[in-house]
Amino acid sequence: MTLFASRCLLVAVVSLGLGLAACQSKPPEPAPPAPPTAAEALQQNIASGELATAEDQLGTLQAQNPADPALEGYQRQLAEAYLQRSQVSLQKGDVNAAATALARARSLMPQAPALIGGVNGAIAQARKAELEQAEAALKAAEAKPAAKVIDPSANSTPVALDTAHIHKMQAQLDDIATDVVNYNCDVVIQAPRKADGPWLETLLRKRVGKLSSGLDYTVGHRVVRNQPAIIILSPAKP
Repeated sequence: MTLFASRCLLVAVVSLGLGLAACQSKPPEPAPPAPPTAAEALQQNIASGELATAEDQLGTLQAQNPADPALEGYQRQLAEAYLQRSQVSLQKGDVNAAATALARARSLMPQAPALIGGVNGAIAQARKAELEQAEAALKAAEAKPAAKVIDPSANSTPVALDTAHIHKMQAQLDDIATDVVNYNCDVVIQAPRKADGPWLETLLRKRVGKLSSGLDYTVGHRVVRNQPAIIILSPAKP
């Protein structure tokens, strides 16, 4: 064998040896993490706020091993999470959600009424306040006379004026003035000519002043040419 061939063979053998050594020294792939146990999954769902899922998981664990002493602690954690949700919902003004969460907490902790008593009392007070507010709104609505031209439940009501017949228009303005007073309406006068707006406003303000001289309301103007005169009434919201 020639000297050149011997050297080539030596280089090849060394390279092969280095490659094998590198392959042998490569660390093994890490094993995938083990999935959480049923108890760990339950606690994770409690921590993340998935309380309905956690409650289902707790029921499964209780059915599988009712004597497990750890389950009582998980049940208490879940009840406390529901109680906290009830408090947050109540602070946001969502009484129904607060009552629902409190009912779940109560079912999980029937032997600890003192723990839920404060929230229960707060929900009762909120319910009472809601009822009183609804009754006051109903009484206020019943106290008002029937509307003449507006829809009280709508944001605004347009009333087209019969300017071709002065007596009919005057009767319309009487009815409009009544609704302005009874429903504290703001007014926009839409007229085909710029001069018509102040004229109609004067007629309306005289009628409103006779019914309620101290009423605070606004009157705006809008010119829309080639269109009939319209008065738009927007009642105040309760």
